Amino acid sequence: MKLGRLNHIGVATPSIEASIAHYRDVMGATKIHTPFDLEEQGVKVCFVDTPGADGSMNGTQIELIEPLGENSTLAGFLAKNPLGGQHHVCFEVPDIEDARAEFEALGKRILGPTRIGAHGTPIFFVHPKDMQGMLTEIMETPKDDGHWSN
Repeated sequence: MKLGRLNHIGVATPSIEASIAHYRDVMGATKIHTPFDLEEQGVKVCFVDTPGADGSMNGTQIELIEPLGENSTLAGFLAKNPLGGQHHVCFEVPDIEDARAEFEALGKRILGPTRIGAHGTPIFFVHPKDMQGMLTEIMETPKDDGHWSN
């Protein structure tokens, strides 16, 4: 297993609209995508682009995530962290099935089945207790530039 590109940092929020205002007004974000519902995962998602090393807007994205309801898995996180906060980190891999098999061979606990994530590519999550306390999303590298666009 080789460490892939850090695609995004997931930030749980009780209000995507308030978080958009924060990233725009306080952090100076200039490229904020339109929020959308990812109903199969019970969340609303909005990506915020950050600058890359070359000055283009292809740096690591911030993924704002808000629960769609009380039954969302994110609702428990926000109950413990009412202001929100860092929820997960997401690394890219060239082949999701190979990566899953490697993590399983290492005895890492995979949370649920491989599914399609917010970027439209296959993903899975690895239990934080097996990843030095961080919920870690593993995502197959998108065929385009790896960012959500709309």
